[in-house]
Amino acid sequence: MATGGSNAPFDLSPKALVAVGVGLVAVGGASYLLYRHLTRDVMPQKWRRVGTVQAIHFFPVKSCAPLEIWKPDVEYDCDVLSMSFEGIRDRTLMVVNEKNEMITARTYPKMTQIRSKKVSSGKLLFSAQDMPDLELDFEKLEGPEKDVRTAVWGVPVDVMPCGDRINKWFSQAILKKDSGLKLVHYPYPKPVKASNPDLKDMPSVRQEDTGAFTDATSFMLMNLSSVADLNTRLKNPVDALHFRGSFDLKMDVDEPYAEDHWQWLRIGDDAVFRTVGPCTRCIVPNIDVKTAAINSDGEPLKTLKSYRKFKYSAPAMGIHLGLRLPGKVKANDVVYVGDQ
Repeated sequence: MATGGSNAPFDLSPKALVAVGVGLVAVGGASYLLYRHLTRDVMPQKWRRVGTVQAIHFFPVKSCAPLEIWKPDVEYDCDVLSMSFEGIRDRTLMVVNEKNEMITARTYPKMTQIRSKKVSSGKLLFSAQDMPDLELDFEKLEGPEKDVRTAVWGVPVDVMPCGDRINKWFSQAILKKDSGLKLVHYPYPKPVKASNPDLKDMPSVRQEDTGAFTDATSFMLMNLSSVADLNTRLKNPVDALHFRGSFDLKMDVDEPYAEDHWQWLRIGDDAVFRTVGPCTRCIVPNIDVKTAAINSDGEPLKTLKSYRKFKYSAPAMGIHLGLRLPGKVKANDVVYVGDQ
């Protein structure tokens, strides 16, 4: 499995690559495989516009609601760890049980109704039904100094507890008890987790694509044309937010599932992403984002299984992205794909 490129100063200019390719034809198939390895993550020289970003979703706590931001034209920073906005980062908070095991909306759908908004730089205000609001200051976390060990889908990582006051609030909001759950914080400035085993056969994934507490990678894109096509097959249409993607793409020309074939994307002027694999789906899209009710008919997952499974054990919808050049992104930015 590819776990990241070397920092060695290879000359990968177009002229050099042509020379390498010509030479490798002469020396045979093994050398050609080396050539493919060296050039696999070379960014395209040409880009083709495909649409614009209709919405950006940002989840401070894994499995909870997206951050509420009411300002127009908000810019998000995309770096190797995650997306961030004025001191708040995507999925650097996670809920665990008393055994330090990750819990998600798969087991506790009401987590999707825990909302957050930024009150100042580095401060969040959480709200939930029948609960007083809770303020969390990332610079004044109240947990013990010692980190604890947890795991994200079997991939271990050390985390920092946020403190008893925070734990009590989340226990009450999710379990209706004063204890039983803890909120933990990702304490590192860069990704330290190993890659998700589900991506082990994806040749373009790197270790640094793993992000903080994301299931697989730090970024995920949903093509709204694909969601619209799915909705033609459903009795009750779903919103793109059911799939909890980072970016919702409005295509210039309606083309469902075009994203299946893209290798490179650029959003705006700077941020460049590599497609590292399809996003295979669990039961979370079956949870109503407005009510937390689970669809009794098993939709939309049931329908997705009928035509989007391919070679995977679960159906695919959306694509996982690995950041290759950092940059700022915002709603209405133009989205380009590599045109090689």
